[in-house]
Amino acid sequence: MNQKRLKLVALDAEDLQVISAHCQDAVLKVSGLKYLQRERRFILELNRFVWEREVAGDAEHERRMSVLHFERVGKVSSTGIDRSDGETVLSLLAVTFEETDKPAGVIELVFAGNAAVRLDVECIEAQLSDMKASWAAQSVPRHTD
Repeated sequence: MNQKRLKLVALDAEDLQVISAHCQDAVLKVSGLKYLQRERRFILELNRFVWEREVAGDAEHERRMSVLHFERVGKVSSTGIDRSDGETVLSLLAVTFEETDKPAGVIELVFAGNAAVRLDVECIEAQLSDMKASWAAQSVPRHTD
């Protein structure tokens, strides 16, 4: 598990799609969702599946502790998430952006089980950073359509 740690910044919708691809199938606990209202920052502490190893044809599957955060967040809302149970595990499927009043818009964090978090943002300003902790994953996430 001696791979280079990822650090990505998103300043537009195309950049955000790259972050979304790297975060697909990340898992986190509800307690890992944090809105720092005074700083206008939303943070997710997640364990992401390292898809770049799969693309490279690496035989070992890996998960890595990562932090994804969004700046310039004015409002946060959610559906399908019980905030009172911090131990509930969520699986992140995608991060999307819908422009409302350029450059402002809504970033949506789409989770399995029809759960979502919506962030009203002034503009796209996001960062994904891998931490040092990583471990072998037992399997590759699969999706049924």
